[in-house]
Amino acid sequence: MLRPLILLFFLVPGSSVAQNYYYPPGEGSDWETIEGSSLGWNTMLYASLFRFLDDHNSKSFLVLYQGRIAIEWYADDFGPEKWWYWASAGKSLTASLVGIAQQKDWLDINQKTSDILGDGWTRAPADKEALITIRHQLTMTTGLDDRVDDQNCLDPECLNYRADAGTRWFYYNAPYRLLEDVLAKAGGMNINQVTNTLLGNQIGMGGLWLDYVRWGTARDMARFGLFALSEGSWAGKVVLDDPAYFYDMIHSSQSLNPSYGYLWWLNGYDSYILPGFGFSWPGPIIPDAPADLYAALGKDDQKIYVVPSKDLVVVRQGNKAVPEALLALSPFDNELWHLLQAIIGGSTSSRSLDQRSDAIKVYPNPARMDQPVCINNPGPALNGKLVDPSGKVMWTGIVATGQNLYHFPVKHSGLFFLTVNGQGSLPKTSKLFFY
Repeated sequence: MLRPLILLFFLVPGSSVAQNYYYPPGEGSDWETIEGSSLGWNTMLYASLFRFLDDHNSKSFLVLYQGRIAIEWYADDFGPEKWWYWASAGKSLTASLVGIAQQKDWLDINQKTSDILGDGWTRAPADKEALITIRHQLTMTTGLDDRVDDQNCLDPECLNYRADAGTRWFYYNAPYRLLEDVLAKAGGMNINQVTNTLLGNQIGMGGLWLDYVRWGTARDMARFGLFALSEGSWAGKVVLDDPAYFYDMIHSSQSLNPSYGYLWWLNGYDSYILPGFGFSWPGPIIPDAPADLYAALGKDDQKIYVVPSKDLVVVRQGNKAVPEALLALSPFDNELWHLLQAIIGGSTSSRSLDQRSDAIKVYPNPARMDQPVCINNPGPALNGKLVDPSGKVMWTGIVATGQNLYHFPVKHSGLFFLTVNGQGSLPKTSKLFFY
């Protein structure tokens, strides 16, 4: 694993990692730029990138290299001054605010949530509620029952016991949202004042929380990404002055879902759990992206990617990029990074290039049993076969060239294997999950 090897870089606040970085001034629109050609990037692919972004309902897209804008693109109806919602990408901002609040002794992440919100903030038995700490809220392990009609309901009657805190991982919005209430009560001010006081004013980040959702410009998101890339510092000033907390925030926070830190998604790990599912998938979250990438990911493909090994921050705002987009991750992530790696000359992705060049793409994945699956075959027509883990053949047929829909006669949820091969070619197998 790459991540455990870089612990030493986090032991000294404001380490030399960011000494060559540029930081835009706190006010005004000035922001230094850098030409991709000077970085050795394949700028001939920019047109393909912009077409891809436009085709996938994007509103804005930024790439920072060492803090300077290397790529900035907006849809025709959008621009650098327009606000857009962060969705759950705001979770990662909240995690940073909690870390700064802890260093100011407003709270301790290992204390009971009820110390701040008061007893009875849930309908769990008192002894079970007392098990829930702020850290459990940061890691999606409160154990509260997510089987509710409204996952954003914050009323105690919506927050019921399901498992002891720390024993179950589930992407449940309500306990996270209550972290904003924790911050507001601990700081004695509303969440917008908390954000500006602890972080926004220091890094020049505008924006606003409205009904627990963060709004702002693409450049606001990029400022936050640069703060994260700089390990909690800004222009030589340490803002999040707790290296241990920062390290824990962007590394596995628990063993249940190793690809999740403190409200950040982490690439390069061996398995992950998707929002809405209670089981693990093998492999990294974004196979074509650098292994050390960590990301703030939100509904409808709001993205802040941070890549320390490449000195990059990448921001995407917009409407849902692909029909099957989930609450955080979607197939868009990997498609985008496949293209970005070709532009920047990436060589540290989570899998080798020869595994990607002629890949058969299957989506949505996970797929619903009662819905068709789209298979994108960039090559000639192939013979296809779907089998279950026992080897039982569920379907055989032709996988045609291009994008086509297929109805598979799957009767139960779980893991299946789709194998395709043509005359004289080696078979290729993809994992396909149905629910």
